[in-house]
Amino acid sequence: MSTPGTGTAGTGIRLHANAPGWALDADVVVVGSGVAGLTAALRCAAAGRRTVVVTKARLDDGSTRWAQGGIAAALGEGDTPEQHLDDTLVAGAGLCDEAAVRLLVTEGPDAVRRLMATGAVFDTSAETGEIELTREGGHHRHRIAHAGGDATGAEISRALVEAVQRAGIRTVENALVLDLLQDAEGRTAGVTLHVMGEGQHDGVGAVHAPAVILATGGMGQVFSATTNPSVSTGDGVALALRAGAEVSDLEFVQFHPTVLFLGPDAEGQQPLVSEAVRGEGAYLVDADGVRFMQGQHELAELAPRDIVAKGIMRRMQEQGAQHMYLDARHFGARMWEQRFPTILAACRSHGIDPVTEPIPVAPAAHYASGGVRTDLHGRTTVPGLYACGEVACTGVHGANRLASNSLLEGLVFAERIAADIAGAAPAGSGPGIPVPASGPLQPAEARYEVQRIMTDGAGVLRSAESLRTAAAALEELYATALTALETDGKTAVPGVETWEATNLLCVARVLVAAALRREETRGCHWREDHPDRDDAAWRRHLVVRLSATERRALVVTPTDSAGFPSVQHPLSQEQSS
Repeated sequence: MSTPGTGTAGTGIRLHANAPGWALDADVVVVGSGVAGLTAALRCAAAGRRTVVVTKARLDDGSTRWAQGGIAAALGEGDTPEQHLDDTLVAGAGLCDEAAVRLLVTEGPDAVRRLMATGAVFDTSAETGEIELTREGGHHRHRIAHAGGDATGAEISRALVEAVQRAGIRTVENALVLDLLQDAEGRTAGVTLHVMGEGQHDGVGAVHAPAVILATGGMGQVFSATTNPSVSTGDGVALALRAGAEVSDLEFVQFHPTVLFLGPDAEGQQPLVSEAVRGEGAYLVDADGVRFMQGQHELAELAPRDIVAKGIMRRMQEQGAQHMYLDARHFGARMWEQRFPTILAACRSHGIDPVTEPIPVAPAAHYASGGVRTDLHGRTTVPGLYACGEVACTGVHGANRLASNSLLEGLVFAERIAADIAGAAPAGSGPGIPVPASGPLQPAEARYEVQRIMTDGAGVLRSAESLRTAAAALEELYATALTALETDGKTAVPGVETWEATNLLCVARVLVAAALRREETRGCHWREDHPDRDDAAWRRHLVVRLSATERRALVVTPTDSAGFPSVQHPLSQEQSS
């Protein structure tokens, strides 16, 4: 067993797929086209690196465009990075890497200004012309910049996509990344990918590059109900694990407190009701109109998301209810139409008018605070492999992400990755060595079984019993497919649906293993059988990797403290923790 931070060789596990039938050459390949991926691509291209962007759908179809609330930065009068740092550390429940947070909040304001220079237009005050800032849960200051009222992500995505197109950066759309290519020394040599239907190429191909930036977003589709788009199937985390990288903090899945409740059997992407609605003064109430968050936290409805989600779940349990309500009738029609047009339209499309009635809401899977472990330059434990955005674990979020820090994290760390790549001599790597596939593919229908298992056993409320049941069910799915492969040489037919199901099972197994190991309640990890936070035993991270010798084994290693061990990376002389 290696200790965290020492790096590991590849596992030898690869997805079953045809051999690449075409190839591109580049200096950098960016996988993903949200705020993190496109920012990294723009900065790498500006530094003279041949850059290719690979994205699973269209350039603007990732998670970024669904972000409603905004981007947090100390831009307002009287606000400071130090105050932003304090709010972030409190939300992270003792597991934030303070160096990473300090970097985020100090570099964040200028990064937002550079985003504006790229073309992003934020809402401004009609009186002063200054950026209009609002407030969200966990923030003690108004520091959330927004665009189009509640369409911030869409505006950021628009600006970055147009900038990428103006820059002439090569893009491959409708492409599912499969696996990392590595040379004989284990260094990154590019990726294999499959282009679906409408792409520029047909079938499986490869992009050869000595630097790969994972910006693939989240894994919300591992649960039945989520705010994430259908493409968020944990592909980047699964790829990194198969390549030998370490992941951390995957047990900390943030469930957004206020997602439009569409019924107990609703599945897939659910409409988000942004925290900014509460930031503007909406109340959480039960069926009797009682504001149940008052007295539970000094910020009431604007407490950090884990506290609000728990408050809603407790009230639901007490009353045997399936949802609570968000009451913003006092906003009036004009405010709803001008400040929250997207949410208003979504509610009305489902027969709910927030102008005249409370909105039924319940928590749903929203954001992965953990991911592929990186240092302060976005470098992973695999040489040449970087990660930023939701797929990464930089240490910024700790046990619970502070509202609207996600867009900022993607922006800041994408710039740092590009600077790291640009600051080194153009790296060379040997050719990628084909590795025979050795892990089984899951049938397409396994996706829904994984979602059911995870929703029942590893959702907002967890216990040793629920997690053991989930772990056993996930292991049975894996073992059944592995036995069929090893006994009869049979596996599911390679294709987008089976690759996604296999990736979902991979990240689900890691999440459950970490959640079962962490015997406490901290941040957005809530153990009913261990209801208290235990700093003495658990103010530390869990680092997980796939075993290089036993394909079914997950190696879970606790760190010695709340700090991350350093990442050793040969592409730069500097080492960061």
